[in-house]
Amino acid sequence: MLESAGPACWRIALPHTAAAVPIARALIRTALADIEAPADSDTAELLTAELVANAVEHTGPDEPIELVVELLATGCQVEVHDGDPSPPGNLDRTVADRSPDPWQEHGRGLLLIRTLSSACGHRPTAHGKAVWFTLPAAPGRPG
Repeated sequence: MLESAGPACWRIALPHTAAAVPIARALIRTALADIEAPADSDTAELLTAELVANAVEHTGPDEPIELVVELLATGCQVEVHDGDPSPPGNLDRTVADRSPDPWQEHGRGLLLIRTLSSACGHRPTAHGKAVWFTLPAAPGRPG
């Protein structure tokens, strides 16, 4: 169920399956299109998909996953909450990025988030953690 957490903030519980990824992408697309939020929806969809896929893959099947989308005057912030208190892989921009192994199927998601977002990180929550990113207003759009 989609629930508004404020005038420009939504929370949605996601299933703990691969179906969570297209649901999250659709929510982002709808939120940014309907409100005409000043952020790049293609990048927001991509980065959201990465965070949700990581939460599904790296947490237990009984742990809830929640998507929080906040539209800001300066862009948007997206958070994915899960029940695992362990921090995600490295989201620190100061660490020199190593190129992922071209033969591996994994290892590019956090690199994309670090590279394409204006800010990203994680924080503990009462029930696990939240991993987040922000995107700035898209050029030529009000913000």
